[in-house]
Amino acid sequence: MNKFLLASLFALSSLASHADLLDTIKARGSMVAGVRADIPPFGQRNKNQTVSGYDVDFAGAIAKKLGVKLVVQDLDPNERISAVKTGKIDILVATFTKTAEREREVNCSNGYFVAAQKVLSKKGKFPSPESLAKANIGVARGTTGSDLVRKQYPKATVIAFDDIPEAVRFLEDGKIDAVVDDEPSLARSLSKMSNKTQFELSSYANATEIYAIAAKLGEKRLMNLINETLIEMENTGEAERIFNQWFGPQTATPFPRTFKIRG
Repeated sequence: MNKFLLASLFALSSLASHADLLDTIKARGSMVAGVRADIPPFGQRNKNQTVSGYDVDFAGAIAKKLGVKLVVQDLDPNERISAVKTGKIDILVATFTKTAEREREVNCSNGYFVAAQKVLSKKGKFPSPESLAKANIGVARGTTGSDLVRKQYPKATVIAFDDIPEAVRFLEDGKIDAVVDDEPSLARSLSKMSNKTQFELSSYANATEIYAIAAKLGEKRLMNLINETLIEMENTGEAERIFNQWFGPQTATPFPRTFKIRG
């Protein structure tokens, strides 16, 4: 084999191994979005086994912009980053909080949801953030919230659960003192509690978290398209419509929209 042919083959191989994900998605005709099906109204499994929710609608809008079919992949919160990095999914739309540490592992979009991290507990038990210092606190495993609680309350007993509904059941049974998570998740859980009049969400917030859509590092064209889509959705009112569908006054999780998607 002559040197020219060998060099050409190497160049083609190199291009193939670094194929642009945006082109790959278009050629495939489908986009795989990683979501969480256990945190309504962001993601919830329906009776026909499909998944719907706020995150799914945003993933659908991006797939529509690309002109491809949306394929939804339910993920455990612990595998969200690895699923992006290994190519198991094309994009991640799964209540994924944007942090500097995470942006070293994956590309993150503009924020498409802003949530305060709050406390669900018996009424009057934890009137201030400092009062949680030695509490037994339930969190969701593999979330930024769980990491933050451990840092904020080093003397507290922090118990990680597979999901927030499980943590809330322990709270109702008196096995833990409080559950810390993002306000929409806790508000929905509170609305479903059989003895909800005995419990409350804190008036204070431990942190404010910005949810972003994630993709592989280096996929600039794909991330540019995602951000472009998010801005268009805000400008056309589609983002607000989706919000009201899942968080409006008549929903199970009424929650005011206090943010706008910015570039």
